Amino acid sequence: MRTSPSATNAQARVAHMARHDSLTDLPNRTLFREKMGEGLNQVAIAGGAMAVLCFDLDNFKTVNDRLGHAAGDRLLRWVAARLKENVGEHDTVARLGGDEFAVLQRGPQPQSAEKLARRLVEIIGHPPPLESQSIHVGVSVGIAIAPDHGLDADELMKCADLALYQAKARGRGAYQLFEPEMEEEARSRHALEHDLRGALEAREFHLVFQPQVRLESSELTGFEALLRWKHPSRGFVSPAEFIPIAEENGLIVPIGEWVLRTACATAASWPDVTVAVNLSPVQFRARGLAAMVTSALAEAGLPPQRLELEVTETALLDDSEATIEILHQLRALGVRVSLDDFGVGYSSLSYLRKFPFDRIKIDRSFVGTLGESPESVAIVRTIASLGSVLGVETTAEGVETEEQLDFVRECGCTAVQGYYFGRPCPAAEVARTIETLNAVRRVA
Repeated sequence: MRTSPSATNAQARVAHMARHDSLTDLPNRTLFREKMGEGLNQVAIAGGAMAVLCFDLDNFKTVNDRLGHAAGDRLLRWVAARLKENVGEHDTVARLGGDEFAVLQRGPQPQSAEKLARRLVEIIGHPPPLESQSIHVGVSVGIAIAPDHGLDADELMKCADLALYQAKARGRGAYQLFEPEMEEEARSRHALEHDLRGALEAREFHLVFQPQVRLESSELTGFEALLRWKHPSRGFVSPAEFIPIAEENGLIVPIGEWVLRTACATAASWPDVTVAVNLSPVQFRARGLAAMVTSALAEAGLPPQRLELEVTETALLDDSEATIEILHQLRALGVRVSLDDFGVGYSSLSYLRKFPFDRIKIDRSFVGTLGESPESVAIVRTIASLGSVLGVETTAEGVETEEQLDFVRECGCTAVQGYYFGRPCPAAEVARTIETLNAVRRVA
């Protein structure tokens, strides 16, 4: 019995659909693994090299949330087209799912893969407007090479994924070639993540408080609450090490709530000074932030105007409209809101127009280089005068020496924070710090 042409076409179509992505018509994960197996066999038998490049779009979720899934789909099709037109005719481009793509590339390696990654980071970093709106997206790329990093498909994908993780950690919009030490780093990161999961319950966290001082009068105005983790066997773990992990796996939400409640409860016993608490971008994505702040204030009996919440530009970058709406809810409670690490992001000025911050905190990286960098002096001076025009306080962070103090005063900053006025101290020592700073002020 002969099969009719239309039945044959239907079978071919079904077979094609089973191995291709319906949105972009690129090979899917199944076909990609088949092609990878064939390529690895060729490398094993005939020599040569093959690169696996894993691509991940940066900030794709924001495009979907802001402009809708139809716009997100258009962006994915645009990315697929750019990938296809930039690879060789014998290379394979696939969509592995979501905003993940991959390429198999023959040729001299790693030079060919690095050249392709560089080109695509540049191209995809400049997408066309969607819905008449310019969009901020980029791409991070992880690269693994056969035979250098193995001839097993699973092993090679794992290496490319570890390299991709590293590229994202470097600040996105970057590519990274796999290096063997990444496996060791991944193992220790997993071990740290495991320990972090139990740290809150085991009461391994505590807060320290760093004084904030008004420049004009040397008057103590408040303290910033800073999180510390004392691990039973590792000792003190740097926040720079554990906070990114907590943000990645969502643990920052319960940890952040503990920080806020503890800081409010501690500050309730102080005289009339503020307590500043940092908020993570992840806390804005978890619902109910304003309700949680309300509850923490009520529980501690702390007047709202004595709480200052510090937000980084990263929180605004992720989804500025939704975040600014939450900031307005917080402001309506009577809480002060400051913009932290100002100047290190790339959209600063638009945020100052969108939300009336009470304070701008100038990142310590500028203050630390005031002596040797004319650029840093210009940046600090500009931010201070911007604050003055907007009627916003400007705090210079990381002031450690008298020379830096004179610099930031001369630049026009209104407040300072740093080792010059006091190191972060445990809650039990706050009263003594208040006394010392008041005595210094009386003498001055």
